Amino acid sequence: MSTRRPFIGGNWKMNLHQGEAVDLALALADKITGDSVQIAVFPAFPYLLPVATVLHEKGAPIAVGAQDVYTQSNGAFTGEVSLSMLQDCGVSTVLVGHSERRHVIGETDPLINDKVLAALEAGMDVILAVGETIEQREADKTDSINTGQLGYGLAGVSDEQMKRVTIAYEPVWAIGTGKTATPDDAQRAHMVIRQAIAFMFDQAVADGVRIQYGGSMKPGNAAELLAQTDIDGGLIGGASLKADDFAGIIQAAAATV
Repeated sequence: MSTRRPFIGGNWKMNLHQGEAVDLALALADKITGDSVQIAVFPAFPYLLPVATVLHEKGAPIAVGAQDVYTQSNGAFTGEVSLSMLQDCGVSTVLVGHSERRHVIGETDPLINDKVLAALEAGMDVILAVGETIEQREADKTDSINTGQLGYGLAGVSDEQMKRVTIAYEPVWAIGTGKTATPDDAQRAHMVIRQAIAFMFDQAVADGVRIQYGGSMKPGNAAELLAQTDIDGGLIGGASLKADDFAGIIQAAAATV
């Protein structure tokens, strides 16, 4: 069991229109109290401001994060969203390198690194996602893929900035498929990621970094996953779209504190 403060993030992806997103935020605000677990939700861009507004009005201990960001300041970048625009909407955390950004949108490791550095320079917190596909897993490349993506993503990040970085391990083969790594498999992957951070920085930095599990965590398996030494929370997809399910995962995380 980790001694680090658990961090549960809800990635709403391209789901929920404005009314649904606001209703879910209100439902979560009513269900979640206390601050033993850090919580953030990641609505789609158009709904960041209304979700942040209702959570602030409710005084809910829930931060609002963005699912992506552009690397440059405001200017002639049609269709992109800057860090200052996100901050203007009440966003404090940015998700970078999600598997869908990598494998569907085609983002490269250098671009992901640029986003990590830009977000940290702007004073934002960052969740950097890493993880292997089913083909890579079956080829026994899990560790090399994870450590490679980690090395690229964290290049140029300082020890001090690492205090604002969370890593999300996403076994791509387990996202939206209903499949989940066994707790032992998940723990091993998290352990290797932490060892890689220790190699890149030092053991003290590695010991302080939280590593979330991002592969179909649900209320039914959350407690067993979160009981593992190197699993410090979860980046939740489908289960974060239902207030009761998301609250159940948060409750399981709180029980580990």
